Amino acid sequence: MEVILLERVAKLGQMGDVVRVKDGFARNFLLPKGKALRATTENRSRFETMKVDLEARNLEQKGEAETIGQKLNGQSFTVLRQAAEGGQLYGSVSPRDIAALVIEKGFTVNRAQIALNTPIKTIGLHKVPVSLHPEVEVTISVAVARNADEAERIARGENVTVVRDEAEEAAEEAAMAAEAFFEPEVVEARRSRDAAEEAPAADATPEK
Repeated sequence: MEVILLERVAKLGQMGDVVRVKDGFARNFLLPKGKALRATTENRSRFETMKVDLEARNLEQKGEAETIGQKLNGQSFTVLRQAAEGGQLYGSVSPRDIAALVIEKGFTVNRAQIALNTPIKTIGLHKVPVSLHPEVEVTISVAVARNADEAERIARGENVTVVRDEAEEAAEEAAMAAEAFFEPEVVEARRSRDAAEEAPAADATPEK
């Protein structure tokens, strides 16, 4: 389907561009959201009469978005969630969750503006883009942690999900084995010392 864009749409084009898109994308998103019109002869003429108003409205909305963006850009937010020892969440943090946090701080956003491709599923510090306007995007930081103390450590840049894995344990055991192999006299000395400590106890017999 060919449509006329009524605003800039990422990866498609600028306001006024006539582009071809999949029918489903047009019917389910572009047309109902007021982002485009079907590229019919009638709508092409209609767009020309709408263009001045659309451009004026776009500039106004862009200005409002830039004002919000100056305050929102770089802001930090904290989400507390239960998680496994390795940092995997029992659940996830969705765009809806992040939008709610941003709104609580007094910013006007909606879930669709949180440009998170997939929900957050791990403990840590995550950079999340927020699209306030087709031409205005800012980035916020979201610290996902199990408690407030952990959130502060994450904000300082600490890795709170470091755990010993089987490979590390195997490496340590190998190092101990190598030490015993290359320094047998050390091992023998330890054995002799242990035997000497046990000897007095074995020799102690009651007097008749």
